[in-house]
Amino acid sequence: RVLTDMAGRQLGQQVIVENRAGAGGTLAMPILQQAAPDGYTIAQLPQPVFRAPLVQKLLWDPIRDTTPILQISGVTFGLLVAPASPFKSFDDVLAFARAHPDELTLATNGVGTTPHVVLDEFFARKGIRWTHVPYKGTAEQLIAIASGQVMAGVNSNGFAPFVDTARLRLLATFGEQRPRRWPQVPTLKELGHGLVASSPYGLVGPRGLPAAVVRSLHDAFRVAVHDPSHLAELERYDQDLAYLGPDDYGRSMRETFAAERRTVERLGLAQRATSPS
Repeated sequence: RVLTDMAGRQLGQQVIVENRAGAGGTLAMPILQQAAPDGYTIAQLPQPVFRAPLVQKLLWDPIRDTTPILQISGVTFGLLVAPASPFKSFDDVLAFARAHPDELTLATNGVGTTPHVVLDEFFARKGIRWTHVPYKGTAEQLIAIASGQVMAGVNSNGFAPFVDTARLRLLATFGEQRPRRWPQVPTLKELGHGLVASSPYGLVGPRGLPAAVVRSLHDAFRVAVHDPSHLAELERYDQDLAYLGPDDYGRSMRETFAAERRTVERLGLAQRATSPS
């Protein structure tokens, strides 16, 4: 909302935010697909958008049905446990999972989300059986972890206030480097697991958005994303600016879709769906 408020000032009109929670952030796609290409309906594009049509039959395609505007940032994923959890490190979690097949309950923010796919691939590689517990929203999931309804969970930046107020304990993060906010917390990469995930996101319009409209929206949001207030908001959630313009963002989207296809095929998830044209 900080970002849209600032972009609205550049555009000379209010930008209204409509949250579409659930389904890994993909619920905006059907709305975008039906919207007129006039610039009055745009959407934030999360990573699961590139995965969902590969694992289930959907009427939309993240490349065909969108027009790239700009990439904004990526998120910090973390492995979380309750303060009273006996797990003091990521190795503790792995040791329990190996000794007790299927008994480790791990929560994510939904089936097919980046945490779910990353964990599924990670544990499959190690031959470890675990129990996935999906939740529809971040708040519900974090409360479940904090209250001990599940043994651990993975989510993105929304966990920051819970960690800062000691309602959750952060065991490891999934980024390339340790987060500035929690420098004492190791990454899975430095722990020797070769796992990095950041789930970049950006803004897109409907298919066929005219170049002049793309330029107007891009210019307004480019100023907004670089504004100190927005950068401070990103820092609150341990995010870094990862700006890309329309052409570079479009190229990155195509590369991401291709990479997701390879991941889905490797995990055997593609057998359940017909890929979009």
